Parts: sequence; C-alpha cells; structure tokens
Amino acid sequence: QVQLVESGGGLVQAGGSLRLSCAASGIIFNINAMGWYRQAPGKQRELVARITSGGSTDYADTVKGRFTISRDNAKNTVYLQMNSLKPEDTAVYYCHARRITTNFWGQGTQVTVSS
Repeated sequence: QVQLVESGGGLVQAGGSLRLSCAASGIIFNINAMGWYRQAPGKQRELVARITSGGSTDYADTVKGRFTISRDNAKNTVYLQMNSLKPEDTAVYYCHARRITTNFWGQGTQVTVSS
C-alpha cells in the first residue's frame, strides 16, 4: 500500500499563489508516476499535472504556464506550485500515485479562489 498525505490548500484571492505538497509513504518503490487531480462541485475529476519517475511532466491545458509540478525523491514528496490562480481553479485537489497497475489517492485538500 501507498499512503498519500496532502497539505497546502486554502483560500486565496484571484491572482494569488498556493503550493500543495503530497508526501508518500508505505511501499513506494516502483511508483511510476505521481500527480494531482482536481474535482469541482458537479464536475468530474480531472488531471491537473503529473510527473513520471523519470521526471517527465504533463499538464492540463487550463493550467499550463501557471502551475508547476515537481518532486523531491529524497523526501518522497511531490509539489504543485500554483500561480495566477483563477476562481475556476476552485476544487478539491487530490494527490495520485500509480504503482505498476494500481492507483492510490490522497484524501484531498480544498483550494478556494475568490474573485
């Protein structure tokens, strides 16, 4: 099992910044990729950004140029730096890890952007 613990959500004004952190523990070897998804009320969960074990990154078009995903392998932690936040970024953000063929999820952290 892989345990994922997120932190860093909160309330911010439009144009502001937040940094989310996700610490992984448990059986963390063979984790192929880690990333962030989000789910707004009444909407499906969507990919925000992900980073592979090799360091390749992938972003949703809606966050390109504003969000940056990174990882600290020594700390088994992945980060999401969110800049120029917009009200439409408001959602619960979930950390995700894929270990071989199994998906693991964090409990979610709320991000609210006020206009």
